[in-house]
Amino acid sequence: MEDLTPTYGLETALYDDVCTIIEDTRYRVAVYVNSEACLMNWHVGKRIKEDVLFNKRAEYGKQVIKRLAKKLKERYGSGWGYEKLKHSVRAAYTFSEDEIRYAVSTQLNWTHLRSLMSIDDPLKRQFYMEMCRIERWNTRTLNEKIDEQLYERTAISRRPEEMIKAELRHVKETNELLPDIVFRSSYFLDMLGLPDVFSESELEDAILTQIQEFLREFGTDFAFLDRQKRIPVDGVTYRLDLLFYHRGLRRLVAVDLKLGRFKPEYEGQMLLYLRYLNHHDRKEGEESPIGLILCSEGNTEHIEYLMLDETSTIKVAQYYTKLPDKKLLSEKLQRAIAVAKEHYRIEKE
Repeated sequence: MEDLTPTYGLETALYDDVCTIIEDTRYRVAVYVNSEACLMNWHVGKRIKEDVLFNKRAEYGKQVIKRLAKKLKERYGSGWGYEKLKHSVRAAYTFSEDEIRYAVSTQLNWTHLRSLMSIDDPLKRQFYMEMCRIERWNTRTLNEKIDEQLYERTAISRRPEEMIKAELRHVKETNELLPDIVFRSSYFLDMLGLPDVFSESELEDAILTQIQEFLREFGTDFAFLDRQKRIPVDGVTYRLDLLFYHRGLRRLVAVDLKLGRFKPEYEGQMLLYLRYLNHHDRKEGEESPIGLILCSEGNTEHIEYLMLDETSTIKVAQYYTKLPDKKLLSEKLQRAIAVAKEHYRIEKE
């Protein structure tokens, strides 16, 4: 009887290689099609925009787009309706051709761009674009982050405009995140399902039970390392609640969980932890460890000053175990941003 084993092995390798060729080609085709589709939509919007701007009449432009959509639908199908043309025009108003080409080169698709179009502030829009690129957000995640006011909760939003531009340019050119982008003034931990009254140990247990969702709120580059990390100093053993590593920052991140408002002594305790970690746990090539003190109640000034101190390795933030009212949260964040920018202005003077 003929031995078919070698033939079988060769056919398996052949099958695997052919699958790889097909899948790689499909991926390249999908990337190319997405890129061309986004550019096509932008060029269509730009051409319509030129006609509308030339006539300078809003009602005229609306009627032109409706009539054009009717003709295009008859020729190319329902995908070229009035709403599609409106989005195309909005894209032409929102993005330059270079911005569109950059966005599609980072594999953002038309749905991503439609979400980004809803953001009026160019710097805020650029922040979300870079985060989409670096953390590989799908459109659902992007919309959730916009809805959760991620930008307003980061330290970068509190910086002067020129500093924001410089930090975003750094991210774009180096693919490196900065602490201003990574750390926030508040975190939403509603996924933990905690009761109205809980202890610090219950909070810690809940975080570890829901570690995947917890890291999703913190950021994709965080990796969990340890809980109740032993910090022995002069015969006394302290315990750090949670220890993470951030790949982008190349830093250990010490997290201390607190009930109630921030107290100044928490900073001294965290500083001890960081110096221990720097001496005993920091590896070659890593930056110095950074600490995050999470409190259940907000001390606005404490949080703002420690968030804004560029040289500080300790950050303070408030966590919410129940989602706050969006309107009230938005007002609070806008006030904090205004206060921070004024603080910078006074310091500069």
